[in-house]
Amino acid sequence: MRSPAPTPGLGSMLRAWVGFSLLILAQFGVRPLIPGRVAVDFALIAVLFSSVRMRPGFAALTGFAVGVALDALAPDSFGASALVLTLIAFGASWLKAVFFADHVGLTGLFVFGGKWLFDIATTLLTGVSSGTTLVVALLVWAPLSAALTALVAVLLLVLFRPLYRPQAI
Repeated sequence: MRSPAPTPGLGSMLRAWVGFSLLILAQFGVRPLIPGRVAVDFALIAVLFSSVRMRPGFAALTGFAVGVALDALAPDSFGASALVLTLIAFGASWLKAVFFADHVGLTGLFVFGGKWLFDIATTLLTGVSSGTTLVVALLVWAPLSAALTALVAVLLLVLFRPLYRPQAI
């Protein structure tokens, strides 16, 4: 008879919440201080890192809550971030076994893809760009922002591994 799988303890759950909270604080405290079109999306990192620890429904709810918080700062496009982060969180939770096997390179690629997808979807949903500006936004600024976000995510994963190590909660 197989023994039941060990459940993560209170310490693991507390570390996960601390890591999530620090990234959300960085989104609203540090990101506004970074000028330019290419910025780190700490909220997306928080959603992706927490989604791999949750079941898809809870991950989608977390993505939705973070998206609503981001949308509160941009009332002209209210709902775009909530919708996109809900779908990204659900997908990240569902695909966690494939991509988040605690491999740093795959984590970086996954965050890059998630951020680029987020930028593409929010740009198209909000309709803020058109023509050449849209192409430049989607093929230049979005990949640069995704690369910077992935680099920061990999650095955070390496430096603070106990906070962001994927485990099921």
